[in-house]
Amino acid sequence: MEESISDVGEAVGVLNQDYISSLNFDISDLIRSTAMSLSATENAPTTQQKSELTVVMGAMTFGEQGKHGARVFDLKDVQAILDVFHSHGHTEIDTARFYAAGTSEEYLGKLNIASQGFKIQTKLYPAKYPALGLNITHDEASIKKHLQDSLKALNVKTLDMWYLHGPDRTVPYEITLKAVNDAYKEGLFKKFGISNYTAWEVAEIVGICKANGYVQPSVYQGIYNAIHRAAEPELFPCLRKFGISFYEFNPLAGGFFTGRYLAMEDAVDSGSRFDPENLQGQQYRARYWKEPYFKALNSVKQVADKHGLTLTEVALRWVSHHSLMKREHGDAILIGASSLKHIEQASSIAALGREK
Repeated sequence: MEESISDVGEAVGVLNQDYISSLNFDISDLIRSTAMSLSATENAPTTQQKSELTVVMGAMTFGEQGKHGARVFDLKDVQAILDVFHSHGHTEIDTARFYAAGTSEEYLGKLNIASQGFKIQTKLYPAKYPALGLNITHDEASIKKHLQDSLKALNVKTLDMWYLHGPDRTVPYEITLKAVNDAYKEGLFKKFGISNYTAWEVAEIVGICKANGYVQPSVYQGIYNAIHRAAEPELFPCLRKFGISFYEFNPLAGGFFTGRYLAMEDAVDSGSRFDPENLQGQQYRARYWKEPYFKALNSVKQVADKHGLTLTEVALRWVSHHSLMKREHGDAILIGASSLKHIEQASSIAALGREK
């Protein structure tokens, strides 16, 4: 094992060229614990396992064919994926008003997932949608309209959680938060969440809510994984101070940790997260498609291969057992899927325990 740990150290050294070193990134501990815990579970009785953290199903890939981000088009396939997810004991489903141009919510509504025991959460992002002829803001009128549209599309009268998907700095937060509180008092959602805000904005939002007796955000949804850890220095301490749970998305770095891409010149599927021909692909490539990351990825893969581990296992188990996320804080992992294989794999890995 010592030889392999040394190899991992070299891999981490490549990442250290960026900012990982300042965040105490220890993949060697991860590789060791993953190998040991997997070995222990191979001979364990076949029983339903519980994940270290709450697991939430991200529904971004569900929707009509041809809509941006949609990769699961048949309602039967969506239901089959949700059935596997539910069989692992998970019940939370996350979507957004304009995932797949609004058809993600519609698919979930057509399946009437609330009647199946699922808890639904959705989000409203402030942006212009020329194809839909919409200009979404976080003013009172826009919040009222689009929250009602979400409820209608999802076929529910109330949501388990509703998010401000990102900051709208064109509208004073006092106005936005009053509208949010009015909707909360009306019973349109049970919990209030925020996403993609800076740490100082989180503190400002909490202060405004406290001063006015408004519902306070109880969940923050943000990007976080083994190579994207910008949330650690300021955001995590802020959330802990105010008792706000962290719901993490992108645990596999948008597919970077799937093993499908191992070099800068690798081809990508059309419409995938790293497709340079679409806006989402351009954003993900700017975030992860970097030579130092590929060098590190290949070094880690060599060590993982020696122990019969996949990059997906390494990435998910780092988030579950070695990151700053903890069940005691109500933290959760968002996983997405475009096939039964994907959801079964991710759910099974998330259920693995940590060695004692």
